Amino acid sequence: MNQELKNIVIVGGGSAGWLSAAIIASQHQTQGDNAINVTLIESPDVATIGVGEGTWPSMRQTLKSIGISETEFFIECDASFKQASEFRNWTHGNGDSYFHPFTMPSGFHETNIAEFWQQHRDKVSFADATTSQSHVCRNGLAPKQIATPEYSFFLNYGYHLDAGKFATLLQKHCTEKLGVRHILDHVSKVNAHASGDIKSVSSRKHGEIAGDLFIDCTGLKSLLLGEHYGIEFISRQDVLFNDRALAVHVPYAKEDADIASHTISTAQRCGWIWDIGLPSRRGVGHVYSSAHISDEEAANDLRAYIRPALGDKTNDADLRLIKINPGHRAKFWHKNCVAIGMAAGFIEPLEASALALIELSAKMIAEQLPANRQVMDITAKRFNDKFSYRWQRVIEFLKLHYVLSKRDDSDYWRDNRNDQSIPEHLQELLQLWQYQTPYTFDCMHADELFPAASFQYILYGMDFETKLPQRQKRLNNNNMANQYFNDNIKQTQHLMRALSSNRELINKIKQYGFAKV
Repeated sequence: MNQELKNIVIVGGGSAGWLSAAIIASQHQTQGDNAINVTLIESPDVATIGVGEGTWPSMRQTLKSIGISETEFFIECDASFKQASEFRNWTHGNGDSYFHPFTMPSGFHETNIAEFWQQHRDKVSFADATTSQSHVCRNGLAPKQIATPEYSFFLNYGYHLDAGKFATLLQKHCTEKLGVRHILDHVSKVNAHASGDIKSVSSRKHGEIAGDLFIDCTGLKSLLLGEHYGIEFISRQDVLFNDRALAVHVPYAKEDADIASHTISTAQRCGWIWDIGLPSRRGVGHVYSSAHISDEEAANDLRAYIRPALGDKTNDADLRLIKINPGHRAKFWHKNCVAIGMAAGFIEPLEASALALIELSAKMIAEQLPANRQVMDITAKRFNDKFSYRWQRVIEFLKLHYVLSKRDDSDYWRDNRNDQSIPEHLQELLQLWQYQTPYTFDCMHADELFPAASFQYILYGMDFETKLPQRQKRLNNNNMANQYFNDNIKQTQHLMRALSSNRELINKIKQYGFAKV
């Protein structure tokens, strides 16, 4: 029961498996007497879903910490910059649009700028008033220059990427530079100790593979945590209705076509369409609720969206159907097994939280890696508490987009505003925010997935009105706020002159590479 933890076995590849392997192996020595042995078993018979193409800015630090050059990442993963999400037709469905940028509002940490914006709400959008990033995205510009060092920036950014190519790069990096053992084989059986811990997994060609800690990255199958241990799956379809996605690759009309510097999310009758620009193509998909629209109707809506790009070839486009069961496991770490990625759960791709949850899960395991089996249950409890909280916050944040919509063109949107589908905690926050803007104490933890600024961008992008009480504060920060608004105007004008287009910078990266730190 008190054996030292020396051998980690990751079952499953894809972004979840290889990102977990890279994060853990980069933090622990994998060679020598005191090494942690990391083995990843990947089945040649199981294809990855491979449509998770958006990341948060956290991925920059992850890539840097595991030792991958940003230049190499761009070249190998068909990557582009993601600076924000733009939501079209979400509020009224009449051509409305707003941005959720990755850069914090100007002066956010010095004063609650949203309070002062309220008096200007009919003149300028919240994002435009408080950050340059919405302007930069609207004009297809990049967040930095070629002379800017790797992973540094003028404006905060994440990435769009080809998920399959990303997994391939991680695999190469893990096996060649981080000492991860790669076994290409199919796991046919899970073997248990008398204690109930997993002793080993049996593979077709390599026999039994033993370990002290097993990480389940087997996707929706959840072979270890779900099938072997029977940990309950908690459906959250009562809150988030979308249970289908149709995905398609859309080519550019010409090689030098503009690449959007943000994810575009366009609301539909019964769901929404994502549009992600990579250098070689666009990744487009329709996420929808099968209870509100048929697969055929959803496909027709997606084809109508891509028709301007494909013309006569639209009906020949290969639409890939992906079934989603929105929810998560009742717990994520049980005995000596922890699930990461879709084995732990999946909600929907809005706000691209999936890869971020993989990063955070692997980072906590790497940092809190138990010394031995005796203390593992303590670590497991801490992990479960942390990620149960995180999953609830993701669910609430995604639901917020639907609750705030004023669309009334289908039961889908009306049902999303039904109180019975809105988590109680979110209802409390919405009531509170009628009279005060989200700010620092709305975040209960230092490492919140969504800072208060994200709630501000969504609320005020979707015409939510906060009626501040008429009370006088001891310090009047109006002059400070006006200075931040004016500074943002000047910063925007400067960046519009200084930054090149997204495609132009990506072409320079491929030719010259970024400056090294």
